[in-house]
Amino acid sequence: MPTHYYHDTFMKIKNKQTIILIFLLVSFLFNANAQTITGTVSDTLNKPLESANVIAISSDKNAQLKFAIADNKGRYRLELDASFRYEVTVSYIGYLDSVLIVEANSTLTTHNFRLTPTGEKLKEIIIKHDYKPIVVKKDTLIYDVKSFVNGNERKMKEVLEKLPGVAVDKKGNVTVQGKKVTQMLVENKSFFGGGSKLAVENIPADAIEKIEVIDHFNKVGFLKKVSDSDELAMNVKLKANKKKFVFGDLEAGLPVAFSKQHLLHAALFYYTPKTNLSFIGDANTIGKSTFTFEDLMRFDGGVSSFLSGRKSLSNLYEFTNDNTDVVRNKSEFAALNFSIDVSPKVAISGYGLLSNIFLESNIVSRIDYLQSSGTVYETRNQNDQNKAMLGIGNLKLDYSPSRTEKWNYNLQYQASNNRFDNKIISFTNGTASNFDLIKNANNFSFKQFAEWHKSFNDKHTTTIVVNAALEQETPTNQWLTNTPFLSGLLPLQNDSSYNINQIKKTNNNNIDFLVKHYWIINNFNHLYTNVGNNFINSGFQTAEKQLLSSGLVNDFGNAGFNNNVSYRLNDAYVGLEYKFKIGRWINKPGIYVHQYNLKTNQENKHCVVSKTLLQPQWDSEFQFSQSESITFKYKLANDFPDVNKLSNRFLLQNFNMVYKGNALLQNQQYHNAVFRYSRMNSYRGIMIFANASFNKKTTTLRDEVNFIGINSFSTPILTRNPETMIRISGNVNKKINKIRVGVTTSWSQFDYVQRINNIEIRNSRINQDFGFEFKTAYNKWPDFSVGYTIGFSFFSGISDSKFNSDAITSSFEHTILKNWTFKADYDYLQNTNNNNQSNTFATSSASLRYQRKNNPFAFQIQANNLFDAEAKNAYSFSDFMISEQKIFILPRIIMLSVQYKL
Repeated sequence: MPTHYYHDTFMKIKNKQTIILIFLLVSFLFNANAQTITGTVSDTLNKPLESANVIAISSDKNAQLKFAIADNKGRYRLELDASFRYEVTVSYIGYLDSVLIVEANSTLTTHNFRLTPTGEKLKEIIIKHDYKPIVVKKDTLIYDVKSFVNGNERKMKEVLEKLPGVAVDKKGNVTVQGKKVTQMLVENKSFFGGGSKLAVENIPADAIEKIEVIDHFNKVGFLKKVSDSDELAMNVKLKANKKKFVFGDLEAGLPVAFSKQHLLHAALFYYTPKTNLSFIGDANTIGKSTFTFEDLMRFDGGVSSFLSGRKSLSNLYEFTNDNTDVVRNKSEFAALNFSIDVSPKVAISGYGLLSNIFLESNIVSRIDYLQSSGTVYETRNQNDQNKAMLGIGNLKLDYSPSRTEKWNYNLQYQASNNRFDNKIISFTNGTASNFDLIKNANNFSFKQFAEWHKSFNDKHTTTIVVNAALEQETPTNQWLTNTPFLSGLLPLQNDSSYNINQIKKTNNNNIDFLVKHYWIINNFNHLYTNVGNNFINSGFQTAEKQLLSSGLVNDFGNAGFNNNVSYRLNDAYVGLEYKFKIGRWINKPGIYVHQYNLKTNQENKHCVVSKTLLQPQWDSEFQFSQSESITFKYKLANDFPDVNKLSNRFLLQNFNMVYKGNALLQNQQYHNAVFRYSRMNSYRGIMIFANASFNKKTTTLRDEVNFIGINSFSTPILTRNPETMIRISGNVNKKINKIRVGVTTSWSQFDYVQRINNIEIRNSRINQDFGFEFKTAYNKWPDFSVGYTIGFSFFSGISDSKFNSDAITSSFEHTILKNWTFKADYDYLQNTNNNNQSNTFATSSASLRYQRKNNPFAFQIQANNLFDAEAKNAYSFSDFMISEQKIFILPRIIMLSVQYKL
């Protein structure tokens, strides 16, 4: 790695020291009038009581409830307001409470609590104490919401952002102690397939009583002790007065100035012990995204959670754009989620959604094509219009004949229609080429699975899963231009204009079968047996032709185009996993034997690949305490190519790209290792999370590319050149009195070999980020946060290139005169390219909301893109291209909206 890269990185950070020092000085301004008490909580034998609750309550209505949780050494740190008198209560299950009175302006700084056992062994424990802000159990973290909110929060997202250890990003993804929430529940029932965005942006804040975070979550209760699930679930417990009543809100907005923008939104909920209904509807033209790619991929489920790593053909990205990087936008969305307990043993649940979007974008790009003979430059102006419709229906049946047996059946149907109009003007070597690309696609998928789980006794449990899926994609593409293109690659006939039609069709049938048996030998040794089979039957057909102005057709089939491939891959496997525990150290090594049989048929030629492969794996976890642990996962895996990579004839991919598959491809093999460390210490007010992953391919599928100017021909090849991807990220969060300080960092490096124009080139990509954030953590202060992130991207290959970025993010929220709430956010980004040329982008939004207490009506005026920025800039690397983009965005929108809360 060039030394100047690290020198420049160091200098870049050094130049930011002034900014960092200014932020650090802020934290020292918030220590006035504070009193800190520290000590330990132990039993009568001086044994530390980890996770004991320390609660401080004042009779003064102006005083805020204070709390702390004892760490693994029994230590606690309690931060009080010296102006008030507090009653400090320490509680722990199985022990009598201990109470300490702290007078106002007390000089007390240290106190140790010693709790006395109750002497009672209860089958059922009832906690009578009204205030438990956080309850920590082995795999469950419970937040009492009222201890953290001030009553001005509107949606669940604003509540979660105030909970210690919980973070919500702009896409609606939720993390707890650095781990991503993968299942969202409301009243113990899945909420719209378990996605988080619809929940955090629609569930009213005043309906939430508690938030439960459940690690190693399993939908089948009696499997939790053996399934080793890595799922993290968040369960929303509703207030009692929100049950058996319809609650939610309706919102409508119109622009202040004359324009066509509008906003309509509805979030309605009905929950009873046996029937749950949720409806979310949205129609807007202001760039508001109702759900993200991650949520929609969850809707694209229909596959049993016991079968991991299954591929899906469905391309749903068009439905999940954030809609902000566009110049025009129209989004319509409706979704219904239901759950009905037919009887104590039978439950029916499901969801349905409809999405209709129209997007228009405009992007100007400068592309550098890295070639062994030099660099070729292209300037591209691209205008896209995308119309997309999507419908998904999901139905689930749960049958529990007894506490030790459960049946599940899930059925899902999905259909989509896309029309994509793309106009491109490409400038190369002083020559301009115009292209119109029209894409149409009608896709559908039908998926279903059935599960049976049975616990025969305390030692033996069995799971059987059958999964079936049918998917079909039928896109048609049409390229229109006045000039010939891809000379030497396309068999074009001279004409006054050029009209190229392409038809593609992909069918995929997938059938899975799995039997898994859990044998609990004793409390420290488990043995799991897996037997399964995965069968894939696919077909891939393509056809390209030129429609001549004379009415004749120039079929490309005689020139090596038009694919017709049948593909069958069968994977029969048997695996053995042994789980054992030594003290606090849990290990689970495993070995799987896979028998792969791949058969392809094209051009009347058969190709058969048969392999028996061993795939070892190892999971390990060490728990230092309930709040500190290390996990490690490793596996050796094999991946066989999809049907399109094996197609042996040419395929037109774009106006400057032709692709040809390789019928002789076999599997690529890779090592994957993941490391995670987490620590949450309430005594020191610090949370530390670290993640590292390592992926190394020993046999690799990599496209070999040949360039003629900006035109390229590529084909996949199987090589022995190793590819290595390393990712490291960390997050440290510490509370300093009334300020929470966070530091994040990430680093990744990808090393690989790319063959371009018959020359092998060793490439390396490095991305590095470092950032910090200051955020208020006191209910009586305005909610304010400010953060700074510096990023570096470096590419080494045919030539060396680098990009730097500086980003400042901030947000502010404050309630004025009880009924007025003002919000604002500001983002600033500066990009610097390889030639030290910089461009900046700043955007801001603001809103002023009025709502009287206990009044259902609320009024809000909001402004998006307050500075009316025209475009934003972005940089990216790929295998053989460096791209600098100018992306035009929606103009400033000022809107007045009215909300009615049910």
